[in-house]
Amino acid sequence: MAFDIFLNSSLIILTIGLLFKIAQWFSFKIGIRAENAGLMQRAFSAFKGVLKTIITPKIFILIYVFIIDVLFQYKILKQDFLRWFMHMLIFWGFMLLLFMHALETLISDPFFPNYYSTVNPYMFLRDFFGAMVLVGLSIAIFRRFFMRIPRLKTNKSDLYAIGIVAVIIFSGFLLEGSKIISYSEFRNMEEEYSALDDKDDIFALESYWVKYYSLVSPNDTSEVPEDIMEVGEEIHNDSCVDCHSRPQAAFGGYAVAKVFSPVGNILECISAVNIFYYIHILSCFLGLALLPFTKMLHIVSTPISLITSAIMQRDKACPENIATRQAIELDACVHCSTCSTNCSVAPAFDTLDNANILPSERMMSLRKWVINKTVDSKDFAAIQEGIYLCSSCERCTVVCPAGINLRELWYDVREEFIRNGSIVTPLVLTPYSYNRTYSQDEFQTSLLDSPAREVKAVIAKKYNKVKHSDDVLSLTSADNNENNDISLVDNTFSSCFSCENCTNVCPVVMNYENPEDYVDLLPHQIMRSLGLGLKDLALGSEMLWDCLTCYQCQEHCPQNVKVTDIFFELKNQISKDCFNNNDKEP
Repeated sequence: MAFDIFLNSSLIILTIGLLFKIAQWFSFKIGIRAENAGLMQRAFSAFKGVLKTIITPKIFILIYVFIIDVLFQYKILKQDFLRWFMHMLIFWGFMLLLFMHALETLISDPFFPNYYSTVNPYMFLRDFFGAMVLVGLSIAIFRRFFMRIPRLKTNKSDLYAIGIVAVIIFSGFLLEGSKIISYSEFRNMEEEYSALDDKDDIFALESYWVKYYSLVSPNDTSEVPEDIMEVGEEIHNDSCVDCHSRPQAAFGGYAVAKVFSPVGNILECISAVNIFYYIHILSCFLGLALLPFTKMLHIVSTPISLITSAIMQRDKACPENIATRQAIELDACVHCSTCSTNCSVAPAFDTLDNANILPSERMMSLRKWVINKTVDSKDFAAIQEGIYLCSSCERCTVVCPAGINLRELWYDVREEFIRNGSIVTPLVLTPYSYNRTYSQDEFQTSLLDSPAREVKAVIAKKYNKVKHSDDVLSLTSADNNENNDISLVDNTFSSCFSCENCTNVCPVVMNYENPEDYVDLLPHQIMRSLGLGLKDLALGSEMLWDCLTCYQCQEHCPQNVKVTDIFFELKNQISKDCFNNNDKEP
């Protein structure tokens, strides 16, 4: 009765939670591409997309991704064998336990006519699958708390995911071990399957189970004659052998039974079997009911993300489906920190101490913002700083084991911030202003848009190049042929994607609380201004003369940009221009 109540309640909560989560996926708005599309319109677009996939060759891509990336998790294997091994143990161990044991009435009973949970090989397999999960969890705990993997952070959701699975598996082993030694369980089995009336026969069977099945009996069975044992064995073969194998095969539960045996009678008095049963059942049902509201949802959302990212192209897919896919991706993130480990601007986290610079942490904050659309102003500024520092190098997208297109996600969120006027970080000379200029078709923007005018106005005001924002900026180096002999160290500046490593390691920059007020342009901004053709800005920067020539920037550049050497060349150009001007004076 209690089991049915728990099960039905959990299934109701699970169903409501999944429906609510699906409704969120079709209603959350990220970016500007589908900002006017409603829930029903997006749901209909998704339905059409599914049909189109099924009736086209894309179905083969779907099958391939499901087998390679979902079932065998090849994306994780490419990154880290230990982590792949951990995931495979947890994923396959838990799924096989679910299908063979938890859903035995729906799967095991119909497909295996002689199935009993207390006979081999099913008894052994149940413990083997449970052991797989425990080994996987042990590796997960070791990686998170002892290996100290760079930028791998643990939050409450991670602890819950590890904790609930651990409680389910451990309580299952404890329940199995307490059942093996339980005298009341033996009597219930005897009454149901053998229905013995003679007390001597019951004692004979009991003695046989004490000797061979690890039963703990309140009666003295230490010196039982051999003929009574033979009677017990005969009764066992007639009534029990078909549905009970020796408990040694259930190695996990048997080990627990051996530990519990000295206090078996005490456990019997406190009904330990019932206690462990309720702990196990409640933890299973709690995990099931809360699945849509916790990190455990990635069991569903991550496979969807992997499949949709493989078959959906941004330039060809319906904008409504792109928005829905990105909403799913927020729940598909498993917080593994692979993106943060490979992020080109992650070193800025060490200097700025803003967790949102790390893509994995930014995903957590962004998910809260998308759900609530309102966060604390300080947190909102931190999210924006993390997004605007992104150099769009796409390293996070390439390595994401959940198939999340992080680069597109950052683009769309930044564009939404700009369109809503929610900008706390200047766009001037940032990687995003550069990329946005060359992606106008993608965002349906033009340089006549107000954000572009605002950027231009800030440049004009800060560097006193023009009086009005509508005037044309003078690019002296691009227009004047006498300056075209600058090699800028074989144009290595053109490889810069503004990861800001040079700025983050610069001792001059770190010397000031607000370095831009003193050095004018930061090292990465000088490289970016050269990339934009704004050599006047670079030539007028105080940073050139404050540079200590320590070569830290050049040594830490992942693109091998000769930052310090370029500074030398710029200073030489300024000196040359000054010398030429002095020679022209009367």
